[in-house]
Amino acid sequence: MTDSRHLLAITACPSGVAHTYMAAEALTDAAAARGFTIDVETHGSIGVEGTFTQDSIDRADAVIIAADKNIELDRFRGKPVVVSTVSEGINRADGLIDDALVAKPLEGEASASKSAEHTGAGVIYKALMNGVSHMIPFVVTGGLMLALAYSIGGTPTQQGLVIPEGSFWYLISQIGTLAFNLMVPVLSGFIAMAIADRPGLAPGLITGFIATTPALYHSEAGAGFLGGIVTGFMSGCVALLIKKIKVHKWIAPIWPIIVIPVLTTTVVGLIFVYALGTPIAAFFTWLTTALAGMGGTQVGLLGLLLGAMIGFDMGGPVNKVAFLFAGGLIASGTSVPMGMVAVAIATPPIGMGVATLVRRRLFTDAERENGIAAIFMGFFGITEGAIPFAAAHPLQVIPANVIGSAVGAAVAGLFGVSNEVMWGGGIVAVLGVVNRPLQFFCALAVGVAVNAVLAILLLDLGNLRSRRTDRAIPDQDQDTRTDAVDAPGDAAGSPVETADKAEPATRAVSFTDYLRPDSVILDEKLIGREQVIAALAARGTATGQLKDADQIVATAMDREAMGTTAVGDALAIPHAKCDAAIEPFLGFARLSAGIDWEAADGGPVDLVFLIAVPEAAAGNEHLRILAALARTLMHERVREELYAARTPKDVIDVLSGRVRA
Repeated sequence: MTDSRHLLAITACPSGVAHTYMAAEALTDAAAARGFTIDVETHGSIGVEGTFTQDSIDRADAVIIAADKNIELDRFRGKPVVVSTVSEGINRADGLIDDALVAKPLEGEASASKSAEHTGAGVIYKALMNGVSHMIPFVVTGGLMLALAYSIGGTPTQQGLVIPEGSFWYLISQIGTLAFNLMVPVLSGFIAMAIADRPGLAPGLITGFIATTPALYHSEAGAGFLGGIVTGFMSGCVALLIKKIKVHKWIAPIWPIIVIPVLTTTVVGLIFVYALGTPIAAFFTWLTTALAGMGGTQVGLLGLLLGAMIGFDMGGPVNKVAFLFAGGLIASGTSVPMGMVAVAIATPPIGMGVATLVRRRLFTDAERENGIAAIFMGFFGITEGAIPFAAAHPLQVIPANVIGSAVGAAVAGLFGVSNEVMWGGGIVAVLGVVNRPLQFFCALAVGVAVNAVLAILLLDLGNLRSRRTDRAIPDQDQDTRTDAVDAPGDAAGSPVETADKAEPATRAVSFTDYLRPDSVILDEKLIGREQVIAALAARGTATGQLKDADQIVATAMDREAMGTTAVGDALAIPHAKCDAAIEPFLGFARLSAGIDWEAADGGPVDLVFLIAVPEAAAGNEHLRILAALARTLMHERVREELYAARTPKDVIDVLSGRVRA
């Protein structure tokens, strides 16, 4: 029976480039798998898309907020709302749907999604990222306009490039400078807004301007982005405290418009001018001077640190801290750290893309396609292109990303590469905002090479361990296979991953099309993965669906060597894609005793489904079968009925009519 529930979801990340849309896709797929309808509103770098209509809000049974930015919640009052991070939207879409369906209706003072994080660290991170996401366009715009003005309209002099006053390019440079001057106030204003909502915006902007005006606190240099962070958090906290004061209903209308902004600006402004401005400016001056005076070893170490942070979580909190640190120094004239970060940003996606081209057999068909996309994403400065690989092989890919990014950034630092724009990837060198484009690409090539080689070595090492485990399991009652047939290609990723990525089909999967009574094995004693697969493949040749059982076994075992197909709960779904299959085949074995299948949960496997499809039919047909199995076997009741089945017909009856792809 189809569930007619209707969900709403909002996804947003600080930069609004990749995570926003990855979370939207994951939530859409998870809802479709349950037969729910869902509308997703994305708050990306190009603005808000898919804005909810009032009718959609009225019909909604629950609302999911997967965002690392503040989201206004007033329009969802009275609806069950669950608020989480954008990473949860990508990695735990099903869980968020479950949480939303049992959430309490939104009531009371909840105008923004800051309630998502109950810990102090969570509130600080979300507010900081809200400021960063709004600051980036100002830095990028200002940097590009200045770079264009100096590269085209600049005249070489003994003091360097100088743009003649009164010229067209002088005007462009002045506009770029104004954009840069807005960087810190915008950072401060939107940090404050994330904490106190709209009443915090004006005080944050104004005190941010105070931080960039050193004459007010008798300093020779401004407090830079550090001062903007301090004024943003102070303004937000003070405004929030004043906002909580209970006032008479006659005063309430002017309280957020006049009283809160004026009091907050006065309090924070005076504190910064008389107490905080001078020491923060002194520290910022020392920091920029120290960075500018770094020698080779020190620059290399800084590059290693920043690069490792960028590669560690690929757009996550650690990545964003390094990004903010480097980008925030640009306005003060220290742009070498951003040059390091620009190389590090591009290294993981391009490195993994190159790895898929160099050693294709290590990756699934879907990963090979993702590899090409990742190279393009890396060129345009989107580190998140490496996330699918890290999710599938975290122990191999994440260390490779960290080391590759660290090495690339360190080499860029040693070459003295600087970047005037708060962005990364090859695009910044092409646009001319990097001082040494040749050295930039050399550093990027080194980082990519290290990233790709390490990923390949670690993936090969993981496969070698898997093969050794298989050989350690005695293979009884079967002839030893002497000629391994190379698999023409991998069937897919892990079963659950492929099921999630498969496009939903409208037609129900009929298991009687693939699973015959003679292809069901009940309560036999089989030892080892290869023996189980061989027994099922032999049943397939008997039914006429397969023509070469040995090739099916070889292909399936090659897939196992790339990563276990055990999916937990004592289940495994090995699969093979080769021309030894005459037509799509599905076999099932319930073992008399569980065997080791290297399951992630560490438990034995005693329920095994083997899928085999011809090369030509490997696309939608294969994904539909795999998706159908993965979805239906998640239900405990189905697994219990498979254990209780007494005949092959019972097994087919358990599966028939329950699954829709």
